[in-house]
Amino acid sequence: MRMSYLNNLNSEQKKAVLHTSGPILIIAGAGAGKTKTITHRIVNLIKSGVNPENILAVTFTNKAASEMRERVNHILQNDPDLKIPIEFLERPTIKTFHSLGVMLLKENFNLVNLPKNFTILDKSDSKKIIKDILILQGIDPKVHDPAKIVGIISKQKSKMISPVEYSDTIHKNEYSKSIISEAWIQYEKHLSKIGGLDFDDLLIHSTNLLIKNSEIREKYQNRFKYIHIDEYQDTNDVQYEMTKILAEKHQNICVVGDADQNIYSWRGASIKNIMNFEKDYQNVTQIILEENYRSTQNILTAANQIISKNKIRKEKKLFTKNNEGEKIFLYKALDEYDEANFVVSKAKELINSGTNPEQICVLYRANFQSRVLEEVCLKYNLPHQIVGTKFFDRKEIKDVIAYIKSAINEKDFTNLNRIINTPARGIGKATILKIQTNQEHTLTPAVTKKIKDFRNLLQEIKNSTEKNKPSEIISMIFTKAGFEKELSQDGETGQERIQNIKELVSLAKKYDIFEPKIAIEKFLEDVSLASDQDELEKNNAGIKLMTVHASKGLEFEHVFVTGLEAGLFPMERENEKEEDSEEERRLFYVAITRAKKRLYLSWANFRTIFGNKNINISSEFLDDIDSKIIETENYFGEQNGEGGQKIEYLIDF
Repeated sequence: MRMSYLNNLNSEQKKAVLHTSGPILIIAGAGAGKTKTITHRIVNLIKSGVNPENILAVTFTNKAASEMRERVNHILQNDPDLKIPIEFLERPTIKTFHSLGVMLLKENFNLVNLPKNFTILDKSDSKKIIKDILILQGIDPKVHDPAKIVGIISKQKSKMISPVEYSDTIHKNEYSKSIISEAWIQYEKHLSKIGGLDFDDLLIHSTNLLIKNSEIREKYQNRFKYIHIDEYQDTNDVQYEMTKILAEKHQNICVVGDADQNIYSWRGASIKNIMNFEKDYQNVTQIILEENYRSTQNILTAANQIISKNKIRKEKKLFTKNNEGEKIFLYKALDEYDEANFVVSKAKELINSGTNPEQICVLYRANFQSRVLEEVCLKYNLPHQIVGTKFFDRKEIKDVIAYIKSAINEKDFTNLNRIINTPARGIGKATILKIQTNQEHTLTPAVTKKIKDFRNLLQEIKNSTEKNKPSEIISMIFTKAGFEKELSQDGETGQERIQNIKELVSLAKKYDIFEPKIAIEKFLEDVSLASDQDELEKNNAGIKLMTVHASKGLEFEHVFVTGLEAGLFPMERENEKEEDSEEERRLFYVAITRAKKRLYLSWANFRTIFGNKNINISSEFLDDIDSKIIETENYFGEQNGEGGQKIEYLIDF
């Protein structure tokens, strides 16, 4: 058998690909070709005779899962030695953790007391429910922030802690915790009532199903004999448990990750999962991928110097066969506006010299920094996109999708309440309350007719999901529910919302190839699990502005890392622990390694935060990079490109 698909792998990648049995830990540095390694490993298993349906690969974003599927299919389609045409092959299961959870629950919905078409709530849905619960309890949601409560509940769920267990940890004088505990209990009751699950529940319920039901557990252990977990350093306790259960019988588990890129502890990710892998499994093979294919050597030198100061890590040192590249550009700004002007002017220079705007990315540690950057982009007409405002979070999009969810899940009162008078059809809050409290018999004939018409519309939509394509269903809702009529009368804003709904129709067309019932399920699942990075696929015009956290897994030719000031990056915390400090350093390492050609760093002497103008000193991170690979310029226009002493300057007060 020819092994042509192995020809473009380096020696360590090849070892990882040819390893077929037993646990394997692949430490993959940034830009070291981890996706290529996983996909080639899956292909090698298939070509070695493993049934594709026995292969599972799990990652964290739809974008990564989609890329993995496409790469596997591409290699197989172009393989001259494949005896069975790819169209006749089963496909390996390649999913995100959450979509894997959805699959397990839908295949066994009758065992977990859920409707088959259960509703998946996003963060905004959860916040709305918590807010309503607080108001009903007489608690001011402005004092006790629903978003913060949702975040606390999510973190507890990621540790597999139940509402009862959380309640047991509360002392008598912990008033805020008591409010969270009671809100959480009511929240779970509400989810049960509407047949809904939030993102964390998708993992908890599916993992508990595997734990509690030996027959189901064995079924999936036998189905998934070869398991691959991408970005293993980002797994939380639930994901760790799910993975361990699935791999328990056959032990053919391949985890790929990098402790140096563990940056999500605030949402439950545990670095101990990758650090302790060799304790969890016996006879582990470890392979380290250090050759970087993305960046210049100067960028990697800076990255190595930054991360080497961390103690909680697995030793490695990135290198590349790429050229040395340009020096890292450091700009010392007067204030945040001067910094933004520097970024925008440099970006314009790059674009004018032929750089594709989509290959320019501006990173920041905190979301508030985006305001000034966007303001200056607008001022100088620089096309840009702020990553983080999801298309599916727009009101009109959520409204249209709520019609479909309400139609197929009659218990989903949350979405029903959202759309019963959207667009306006004369059904007020008092009427909605009477419906919820079984007092419909007290309504006037006119109002009763409106409710009947609304229910008939939902029934029509439900019937349509059983025989029509998703794009046709959305088009029908757009006209029959009254969106077209209402929005066309709302001037420019209405026209923009109409265009967004039309974009939703276009997006839905890619699901039209499936059978109607399957198509609408897949569409709703992908919509519910969409991440910020998926937005890049829909709107790729202009430079990108995003937090460092949002940039994980992405790469750009030119990267600006802004706000490198002590207290901002690294971010200052109360009662800071060593692990917090190390995570900040890992975050900067991730930021640096997004850059392919050139890296631009900047900090401001003055920055206004919470209305106060602060005087800053530069981040300690900048002192860790060898000055020989840095070219410095400050707001006076002074430059130092020789790699010697950095230019220092004083501000007169």
